[in-house]
Amino acid sequence: MSTISNRMPLIDALKAIAALLVLLNHYSSYGPLAEAARAALPGLFGWFFEYGRMAVQVFLVIAGFLAARGLSAEGQALRVSPLPLIWKRYLRLAVPYLAAIGLAIMAAAIADHWMDDEAIPDRATVAQWLAHAFLLHGVLGYDALSAGVWYIAIDFQLFALMAILLWAGRRNIVAPALVLAVTAASLFWFNRDASWDNWAIYFFGSYGLGAAAWWASDRRQLAAWLGVIATIAIAALIIDFRLRIALALAVALLLGFGRRTGVLEQWPNARPLAFLGQISYSIFLVHFPVLLLANGLYARLGLSSTASAMIGLVLAWAASIAAATLFYRWIESPEASRRITTAISGLSASMLQVTQRAGRLARRAMLGRV
Repeated sequence: MSTISNRMPLIDALKAIAALLVLLNHYSSYGPLAEAARAALPGLFGWFFEYGRMAVQVFLVIAGFLAARGLSAEGQALRVSPLPLIWKRYLRLAVPYLAAIGLAIMAAAIADHWMDDEAIPDRATVAQWLAHAFLLHGVLGYDALSAGVWYIAIDFQLFALMAILLWAGRRNIVAPALVLAVTAASLFWFNRDASWDNWAIYFFGSYGLGAAAWWASDRRQLAAWLGVIATIAIAALIIDFRLRIALALAVALLLGFGRRTGVLEQWPNARPLAFLGQISYSIFLVHFPVLLLANGLYARLGLSSTASAMIGLVLAWAASIAAATLFYRWIESPEASRRITTAISGLSASMLQVTQRAGRLARRAMLGRV
C-alpha cells in the first residue's frame, strides 16, 4: 500500500489535461472566435465543442477521491460535526470563485461595448449576485454570470453530502456503505434524469466512484474491491450507456490502481503538467473573462479572416494561462486565501463591534428620553 502523499503527479496531470479541455470546449462554444474556428477546422473544434465538456467527469472523480482521502482516509465514519468542514470547503471554493465572478462581470461590461453576442451574460442583478455568492444560482434558476460556474456549486453540494453521509453512518462499515449506496442510486436512477442536474445527487455517481477508488486502493483484496466498483458502474451502463459515466469509471480505476502501485505519487514527472494541475482551478475560473475580452477585441477591430481568428484563439489561450498564474498567486493559493479570509474575518468582527456599539448607544438614547 502506498502512503498518503501531498504530491500526486498523476492527479496533477489529469487536472491539467481536464482544465485545458474545458477551456477548449468553451473556446469552441462562445463568440465570433469560436464560430470562425469551427468553420476553419470543423473536425477539431467540433470535437472540442461536443466532447470537451466530458473533462468535467475527471474533476468529479478526482474530487471524490480526494474528499475520501481527507474525510475518511481508512473508510472510517466521520466523528466530528461536518458543519465546520463544510464551511471550510465553502471558503476554499468561494474566495477565488467570487473574485472570478467580479472579473467576469467587468469583462462582460467591457465586451458589451465592443460586440453584440449572446455569449455576454446580461447585467447582473443583486438577487442574481447573491444567488451566486451562496452557490445557489443553479438551484434557484438564475442565469450563470460566467461559464462553468455551475460546477463550483455542484462541487460544494457533493462535498457537503459526502461529509453528512460519513457523519450519519456513525460506524466505520456503515459510513462508506452509505456513500456506495448513494453512488449506486445516482448511477442507476438520478443521473439518468436531467431534471436533477442542478443537484449533487445527479453527479454523485462519478464522485462516489472516486471515493470508492480511494478506499479500494487501501485494501488487501484490491481486485475484489475494484471489481465491485466496476460491476456496479458497468451494470448501470448496460441499463443506460452514458459516455460520461464510462469515462468516470476509467478515471476511478486509474486512480485506484495508481495509488496501489505507487504510480500516483511518481508519474508523470513533468513540471508543466504539475504546474497546470496546480493552477487548474484558477484556469477554470478566469478563462471565460479572458475569452469575452478576446472576442470583444476581435469584433471591435473588425477582423474576420481565419488566420486572425486562429491567432486570436492562441493569444487568448496564452492570456488565460498567464491570468490564471497571477490569479493563483494573489487569490487562490493557500497563502493568499488565508490572507483574504483573515482580512474578511477582521472586517466582519470590526463591523459587528460597530453595530453592537451603535445598538448600545441607541438604547441609552431611548432610555434617556424616557
